Amino acid sequence: MSASYRFACLGLASACAFATPASADLLVQKSLSAAMAVTLATTAIENCKTSGYAVSATIVGRTGEVIVQIRGDGTGPHTMENSFKKAFTARTFRIPSGEMEKRLKDNPQMGAQYLTGFTTGRGALPIKVGEDVIGAAGVSGAPGGEKDEACVKAGIDKIAGQLK
Repeated sequence: MSASYRFACLGLASACAFATPASADLLVQKSLSAAMAVTLATTAIENCKTSGYAVSATIVGRTGEVIVQIRGDGTGPHTMENSFKKAFTARTFRIPSGEMEKRLKDNPQMGAQYLTGFTTGRGALPIKVGEDVIGAAGVSGAPGGEKDEACVKAGIDKIAGQLK
């Protein structure tokens, strides 16, 4: 066996010994599909409509990006922005958006209040797979955040079987 052949074999063995599998660098995460987001948003809007409320809905994904945003028929001009802010807040802090009001009262100097897209308005819930928050849904337009939130809950309940 030649010296160059032994050197090549030794180099290959060393490279293999120190190599890490490519999958060690990859993250595997569950995410909302567009179809799930559309089902959630339309269910929330229809649930509110049945109660006599014209609302808009925004569904955001794992990083707060808008997956779907639907303006309900007959809604006010503010409902699109407000539904987004509610959803973004719920996703960012992993809590129902209305809980931010209590946090702000408990800590008036909370820096989060200065973030773009932040609100203390009730009407959004995080979307979870186990304890992993994969997005959030927000609704705006009903007369009271608790009504918006109930419509969001109906939407999340509709897709709950897929959140595994």
